[in-house]
Amino acid sequence: MPGKQSPMTEFQSLRQSLISWYLANHRDLPWRKTTNPYHIWVSEVMLQQTQVDTVLPYYRRFLKRFASLERLARADLQAVLKVWEGLGYYARARNLHRAAGIILHHHHGIVPDGWEDFRKLPGVGDYIAAAVLSIAFEKPYSVVDGNVKRVLARLFLVENPVNQSTSIKIFKEAADRLLSHEDPATFNQAMMELGAMVCKPQQPLCSTCPIQRMCLAYGTGRVGEYPKKLKRSPTPQFKIAVGVVFKNRRVLITRRKPEGLLGGLWEFPGGKIQNNENAKDACIREIKEETNLSVGVDSHLGRIKHAYTHFKIVMDVYCCSYISGKVKLNGPADHRWIKLDKLDDYPFPKANHKFFAELKQFAASAIG
Repeated sequence: MPGKQSPMTEFQSLRQSLISWYLANHRDLPWRKTTNPYHIWVSEVMLQQTQVDTVLPYYRRFLKRFASLERLARADLQAVLKVWEGLGYYARARNLHRAAGIILHHHHGIVPDGWEDFRKLPGVGDYIAAAVLSIAFEKPYSVVDGNVKRVLARLFLVENPVNQSTSIKIFKEAADRLLSHEDPATFNQAMMELGAMVCKPQQPLCSTCPIQRMCLAYGTGRVGEYPKKLKRSPTPQFKIAVGVVFKNRRVLITRRKPEGLLGGLWEFPGGKIQNNENAKDACIREIKEETNLSVGVDSHLGRIKHAYTHFKIVMDVYCCSYISGKVKLNGPADHRWIKLDKLDDYPFPKANHKFFAELKQFAASAIG
């Protein structure tokens, strides 16, 4: 690093500058006003892959509904998924619910403050473990998220791509060297805040950076070159056909198996359109294969586009009439025949919510 000071002195100066900046400039966020490990844990789980502004209302609603770890542990998973509905990455909610149950029954309801016990809980990886243990318990574990990796890449001119799994060791070692053992909670939050608010991916605010003089990328005029990234393959897109099956003024909904993408959520039956197959035929076929029901397609409700992390879907939605058959599930874990005014009682994927308004309007006009 530039300057005549020893690396240890430079690091101490960096820590002091960064912590002072954080204490004067950090955002006013609810999880920063508590040392309750359960609350901090909930916030860190929600903040994975999700922006702060999106998380804020969910965090408040979740803790209002499940104010304690015991209340979460004793809650029905469907209730947990309903509160989580729309936040995405539902495995986070399922794992948090499972972990709460384990803590209640094996740790007397107290969040463990040791690395080994906490790390082996469902959904707890190195990042979550380091964040919760350092912030809630002041344990000296460095936190390495996307924001921190970007800061480290520019600070030390790290050539390893930030989106390559094998690079995590390099960034972890750098973070460990910088970590303040006297105040790991504040330091870790300061590193994350710096990446989020100053050392941004595009147009970083280097003029306001508290550690600018120690940044090798800034000192060499190469900020725009870092962090290094591997090019991603094009995002695949799948065509889906879905059917809303009407029978005696009720509609059929099915629940996905608890594991995997969107596990435990409810949806309308359907699936991928095969090659050389039109969407209408795919809808009828998928419903037959999934539920054993024969249906007729009445109308095309609409086309929905939705993006997930690693793929996109284009979903054609049809309104269908029940013809014959008894529900026999092949894939889904459960089913219900419900009135449309009960849709809001069940947790659905965001893609399904995109056509709820049109569905209710269609049903109202059909009845009228």
